[in-house]
Amino acid sequence: MTSEQFNYNYSALTEAEKREINSIKKRYENKAEEKEANLNRLRKLDNAVKNGSVIPPLCLGIIGCLIFGLGLTMVLTWYLTVWGIMVAVIGCAIMLPAYPLYKFLLKHLKEKYGKEILSLSKSLLNEKEN
Repeated sequence: MTSEQFNYNYSALTEAEKREINSIKKRYENKAEEKEANLNRLRKLDNAVKNGSVIPPLCLGIIGCLIFGLGLTMVLTWYLTVWGIMVAVIGCAIMLPAYPLYKFLLKHLKEKYGKEILSLSKSLLNEKEN
């Protein structure tokens, strides 16, 4: 007659073994580098949204302002009143869409990069809290 038994022996890791395993594990983890890379990526995306929405309208406004100034110069210095007024109006017409262009680009770039920025910031905050 044979008895069928199941024998199970459990042995837990000692504290010294756990410390050794954790020290080996830390050597192969790249969490600090990953955090830094994510933070740099987050900064680049934020700058892309900010600068991408500011630079084109700013250039448009500067060009319009220079043309407007040319029109004023034509009127006040060169006494070309009709031509000066037309050039100044053209300068104003170029300056006018600068702010709506800024708002449009800001909205577009926020939609484009917003999800990635939010996911990166959430992952960085969760890693810092742990």
